Amino acid sequence: MAETRHSPSANIKAPHTLFICCEETNADTEYLPHSHDWGQLVCVKTGVIALNIAGQRFLAPPEFAVWVPIGTEHSSYNRKPALFRTINIAKDCCSGLPEQACLINVSPVFSAIVEDCLVRKMLEPHTEEDLRLCLVMIDQLRISPIQQTYLPTSKDKFLGPVLEALERCPADNTPLALWARRVYTTERTLSRRCQQELGMSFSEWRQRLRFLHALSLLERGKTVQDVALDVGYSSASAFIVMFQQIAGTTPERFRRT
Repeated sequence: MAETRHSPSANIKAPHTLFICCEETNADTEYLPHSHDWGQLVCVKTGVIALNIAGQRFLAPPEFAVWVPIGTEHSSYNRKPALFRTINIAKDCCSGLPEQACLINVSPVFSAIVEDCLVRKMLEPHTEEDLRLCLVMIDQLRISPIQQTYLPTSKDKFLGPVLEALERCPADNTPLALWARRVYTTERTLSRRCQQELGMSFSEWRQRLRFLHALSLLERGKTVQDVALDVGYSSASAFIVMFQQIAGTTPERFRRT
């Protein structure tokens, strides 16, 4: 059953330095549009988070984080269950952080500090030692690699319908040439639109889509063989190679951890 929520931080006062929250959502959970007087980092632990930020869509798998600048309206609708942390960063501490919404590949140091704080139930710093840790977290964000989106989308009249169809069925193995005929253009034109609109090839975009879909299937307990077939691979071995290239670990190890 679909669930609608207001901001998970609606009742949280503005942080002095930063404030850490844990949030867990069921499938088909929507957060209505809202904004904050502070910067917010959404760190994904399990599942995939989908956010709309200032008219742009962001998808983030585990180990990625979505940065929402101060005062930027955002909302989300997540089809699958997800577990994530939000790091609310005070306005005075946002200097040097991105001015636009983006994905941040957070460092192991950053993640370790967040988990340590949660284990100790330290949601905001109260001692000088904890304050220093929080400032290290912010410094780690300033030097972390960023990218505009993990799975970009497009409203292009040729490319848009293709991407929408693939999102509905990630296992679809229809080649680009056939997609081009279906939308009444040429393979060369559609390939060029992929680079222009998405910043990557058609095959890379489809691989990222399948990776995101595979994450949710693995977390639901499906076998590696079943997941491979569900996302369009003819063998588990080919799927494992793809997964390991992107995630740096095997599907089975990912599920166990």
